Amino acid sequence: MKLALLGAGRIGRLHARLLSATPGVDDLVIGDAVPDRAAEAAAEVGRAAAASLEAALDAADAVVIAATTTAHAELIRAAIGRDKPTFCEKPLAESLEATLAVAAEIERSGVPFQLGFQRRFDAGYREARRMIETGELGSLYNFQLTAHDSEPPQEGYIPQSGGLFRDSSIHDFDIIRWLTGVEVDEVYATGGIRGFPVFAKYGDVDTAVVALRMSDGAIGALTNARHDPLGYDIRAELFGSKDSISVGLGPRTPIRSVEPGVPAPAGPAWPHFLDRFHDAYAAEFATFVRVANGEIPSPCTARDGVQALRIAEAATRSLHEHRPVRLDEIPG
Repeated sequence: MKLALLGAGRIGRLHARLLSATPGVDDLVIGDAVPDRAAEAAAEVGRAAAASLEAALDAADAVVIAATTTAHAELIRAAIGRDKPTFCEKPLAESLEATLAVAAEIERSGVPFQLGFQRRFDAGYREARRMIETGELGSLYNFQLTAHDSEPPQEGYIPQSGGLFRDSSIHDFDIIRWLTGVEVDEVYATGGIRGFPVFAKYGDVDTAVVALRMSDGAIGALTNARHDPLGYDIRAELFGSKDSISVGLGPRTPIRSVEPGVPAPAGPAWPHFLDRFHDAYAAEFATFVRVANGEIPSPCTARDGVQALRIAEAATRSLHEHRPVRLDEIPG
């Protein structure tokens, strides 16, 4: 398979390295809006070529989109318009309205499409999902999701991020749907500025908590922060009638106990998402090759992207209106 990677920024370069080692990818061509950036990424990989975005699209059998968010919808349309199986990092588009439109186009096209929510391919999350599906966890009473970045993004990223819930929390909103097989019914969000006033310039927050009620009655909470002095902390704690489990709790988790005699984690702590989810990204691309070859249906569809974004929109509305927001208030 000849695969085109569109986008050679930070995550694009990680994807270039992963794709060059993915079984079934015979040739990799990298395109970027900045030609020099594509050439640099190709040189880093060694066994990839650089081309313009158009040339990369035309030459490939399948497409991976890792460009800036503002380019996603246009590149998706260009890829499915050429009947190319397509993988795209989240989100589908910049707004809910645009997301609904491009998701409908993907569904009408019939072209194989996979959206990038890499946590679905992490070994810990997959085991937690298995335990829920098989009944080993029992009835899910409640859950606690943790999403703490090791450091805040640069200021230039903030105005184009869409806000904390659309940019970061959306991964947690997707994963709780995937883990439980149940939709979110209602959210209540609150947040503020606890360390980085620059976020206030753009109507955003650097710290937030979201309470979630699932359609089956289970309840949970997400804590989200743009800064964690110890490292990158992503966890899910699930409390059921038969067991209590944690995803992301291990020797590299950036949290320590202050109970007497309890040793600190062996470390080193996870520094960022590219390190924490390296293996998940690799598994995600191996799966996409199978999707592109027609072997399996997509495990993460455009509709999944719509649903996660609807939760993020509900949380954003709740934050600004200081009230619980039901998901049926959000178009979908």
